[in-house]
Amino acid sequence: VQLQASGGGLVQTGDSLRLSCVVPVNTLTRGTVGWFRQAPGKDREFVAADGRGTYYADSVKDRFTISSDTAKKTVYLQMNSLKPDDTAVYYCAADDRSFSSRYHYSQADRYYYRGQGTQVTVSS
Repeated sequence: VQLQASGGGLVQTGDSLRLSCVVPVNTLTRGTVGWFRQAPGKDREFVAADGRGTYYADSVKDRFTISSDTAKKTVYLQMNSLKPDDTAVYYCAADDRSFSSRYHYSQADRYYYRGQGTQVTVSS
């Protein structure tokens, strides 16, 4: 199963966007789902995850919210107060295991299900 993030676009500073990603339902009910991003010329970085707890990168805390809808088998990333530094390709990831250690939930290659990203561009 290859995941596909959607909902990206071109917005202005201060705007909001909601990203979506359909995932295997068991990853929502007893596993971990996460969001990552990669800006041009930079390494992929952790954004948020929902496993045994909800975790956020310091750079997005209080602005981004990860949530899910089990009936729709979808994980969301609500992004508010967007900044130019948030410009990146955003990826979702999911795993059947429930991660509680940052060592696991913050590393994209720890997730079994990964896939294509969606571009988010924030203009100043």
